[in-house]
Amino acid sequence: MAVLRPFSKLPELNSAVLLLVGSEGDFQQKLAEAILQEKKDFTVNVHIATSLPLPSERDHLRPQIDMIVFMIDIKNKYSLKNVEDSLAYVDAKFFLGKVCFLVTGVGRVNCCSVDMNAVWKLGENYCSPVLFCELELEGTRVATAQRLLRMLQICAGYVPGVSALYFSTLMTTFSS
Repeated sequence: MAVLRPFSKLPELNSAVLLLVGSEGDFQQKLAEAILQEKKDFTVNVHIATSLPLPSERDHLRPQIDMIVFMIDIKNKYSLKNVEDSLAYVDAKFFLGKVCFLVTGVGRVNCCSVDMNAVWKLGENYCSPVLFCELELEGTRVATAQRLLRMLQICAGYVPGVSALYFSTLMTTFSS
């Protein structure tokens, strides 16, 4: 039960790795496919996990993870608990701009089982951006994939002069 560390392995040239963590299942896969279908000038690898910790027996094969996206489904009260439990297996250095929370199902707020204040508090406590989307809609899924891809590009260091440390500042500045 190893803790994920952001700089524990050497990065691969022109490559970035995104880890999607959450109990979304089908929507996780669809989001991963949308990310991989986007045009980009570097190789993207998307790994999917329902929760952390990741199995330690495959640790030697695992590449450096550039960004972690924790997915919270607002209609599933256990998804928030799953994310909160998984956060214990992430090194604190990941929260320097390499983590974001993706809240799905926002088109169905009448079916909300998750306390939205708890989600906002999670973002505040971990200094990480909180993104909202509806993955059932293809257009929104593609837009979310593009946004995550841009964030991944920054996290992997492929945007000169821009640091992932600015994410929470940028998200707060533009959302107010």
